[in-house]
Amino acid sequence: MGAGGPDDENEHKWPPWLKPLLRESFFVQCKLHADSHKSECNMYCLDCVNGALCSICLHHHENHRVIQIRRSSYHDVIRVSEIQKFLDIGSVQTYVINSAKVVFLNERPQPRPGKGVTNTCKVCERGLLDSYRFCSLGCKIIGTSKIFEKTKKTSSHKKQLIMAVPDSDDSYGNSKRHSAFTPSTPPPTTASFRVAKRRKGIPHRAPMGGLIIGC
Repeated sequence: MGAGGPDDENEHKWPPWLKPLLRESFFVQCKLHADSHKSECNMYCLDCVNGALCSICLHHHENHRVIQIRRSSYHDVIRVSEIQKFLDIGSVQTYVINSAKVVFLNERPQPRPGKGVTNTCKVCERGLLDSYRFCSLGCKIIGTSKIFEKTKKTSSHKKQLIMAVPDSDDSYGNSKRHSAFTPSTPPPTTASFRVAKRRKGIPHRAPMGGLIIGC
């Protein structure tokens, strides 16, 4: 493992500009051209790798490989026609937005896959079409690394251990188990137990109310 941490193990597979691109914040005001109405930063130079650029900044990047970042529901996307010139995007889910095919830069949080979904992102478990493995470029980087494979195996084993722990012994196990197995009816509470017990007991009648007096 290099000085840069776990990411270095798979560094050779990706161009040097990709990870900085995915970490960058776009659609912010350019610090150099704040007075211009064209100061929104939605460009990135793959040759300089010096942060998000606005349209005015591009004057200093002639003949460079510059890509444009776009937005969909507050998430950054890039057109397939642009990124596939410089990067293999195979196995990443594509979408059609404004009549153009795009891929997302990073994962989008999703509580759980939709009903009937049979294929999910190998990293974040977002629902995908059957022919894809990842929901974004960021998830592909993570999901194809050796570090992720090791972590995935460890997590799977840990989950099995959690499931074997009795409810009373492990609060973390309780939370994991409740999220995975939602009961069809709520568990009985102290109040509901008292009500059920009262209903199953011998009925209490008013004094003399059920007495039959013979002649």
